[in-house]
Amino acid sequence: MYSIRTAEYCTRMKSLSLGFLGCGNIGGGVYRLLHEMEETLLQRDQLSLRVAKILVKNVDEALAINASKGLDVPRTLLTEHAEDVTQDPSIDIVCEFMGGEQPAARFMEDALRHGKHVVTANKVALALNWSALQRAAEENHVGLWFEASVGGVIPIIRVLNINLESDRIDRIFGIINGTTNYILTRMAQEGKDYNEVLADAQRLGLAEPNPATDVEGMDAAYKLSILASLAFHGRVTYSNVYREGITGIKAQDIAFGQEMGYTLKLLGIAKKQGSTVETRVHPTFLPKDHPLARVDGSLNAIFVHGMYCQDMMLQGRGAGDMPTASAICGDIVEAALCEKPHYPTFANTEMPSPDFAFTDNWITRAYIRLSAVDAPGVLSRVSECFAKEQVSIASMLQKEDTKEGRVPLIFITHPAHEQAIQRAIAHLDPSICVLEQMIRVEE
Repeated sequence: MYSIRTAEYCTRMKSLSLGFLGCGNIGGGVYRLLHEMEETLLQRDQLSLRVAKILVKNVDEALAINASKGLDVPRTLLTEHAEDVTQDPSIDIVCEFMGGEQPAARFMEDALRHGKHVVTANKVALALNWSALQRAAEENHVGLWFEASVGGVIPIIRVLNINLESDRIDRIFGIINGTTNYILTRMAQEGKDYNEVLADAQRLGLAEPNPATDVEGMDAAYKLSILASLAFHGRVTYSNVYREGITGIKAQDIAFGQEMGYTLKLLGIAKKQGSTVETRVHPTFLPKDHPLARVDGSLNAIFVHGMYCQDMMLQGRGAGDMPTASAICGDIVEAALCEKPHYPTFANTEMPSPDFAFTDNWITRAYIRLSAVDAPGVLSRVSECFAKEQVSIASMLQKEDTKEGRVPLIFITHPAHEQAIQRAIAHLDPSICVLEQMIRVEE
């Protein structure tokens, strides 16, 4: 029987159409998850979501790939023309799964300019085109959601953009690339060299055939530019992020670090003091008891310090089809239910914020491994080079294993300016010692 309650339910129910740009592993995961959530969304949120159109490169190939994955996507939903998704007036929300900067950014901007909410996990397109995408969203009174662009299922974007919007964040750093964390974890646990572990990761599908974006730190740098912008309420561009990857890391350095009480991670680090901002991605030794030092495998974790929140850390799956799909579906539901989109607080310009003074002379500690001549007086001469730049040594490890008349000397410095450490290293006399490794240390 049709009741007043039924009529009220039908009035409140919201029905929206979705368009997909791409339907690879993550897009397929979202498609599957939306079907699994269908009944829950109807009962819990009075929300009906329907996928109306999916952009693919080739319809026949997409059908075959989807069938091989057990994904039943009707041919009628597939198109090879982007405008069928971005410009169709019946589509309310566009979800981008293409990856890479272009044409993904161009298609997303087109969708926003045609009055559609956009949901994406694409950190490259966002980091390099954020100002244009947000401008298009604001001008057309629609939203741009990107929770899954950093940290996968970790809700760090929502925390910074909403929960901590009124706090004053001065530090945010973390493990924001699962591939490199997996590689460094295996190297630490098994004593294997980088190339051997990388090959294993590629066989397991945890690293791309061309892993440069991950292992050279580019992926983490894109993500850090997004995190730092939100945390510090000002535009931090990708070009503002210092970047150093893990390809030069040796198993012996990880072992020496462990002997001295440290664990190696690739970190994205952003700090703000007054108007001075530092943003950097590089291998970093952490004390073994630091919360981030215990985050292993492909997990991600992000540590935040603010004036009011103090210390907090979020940890979870930073990659993977279904964790990422879960975060994207959360954004889709929020986009569907929101009355008014929430935009970042800062002036999202193409250029870096004029309020920030970016520095490459941050204060850090350093792990330094030298190959030194096994002779009296070498240690004092090395110490003089560091003392000349007012870089003091906190601890030292000298190994007995002589190789061609040379021995490893390992130092951990006290905190000093980056440029002072670099000058001290430049003073070293190559006839008595050669720098073989320098890794920064954070507490």
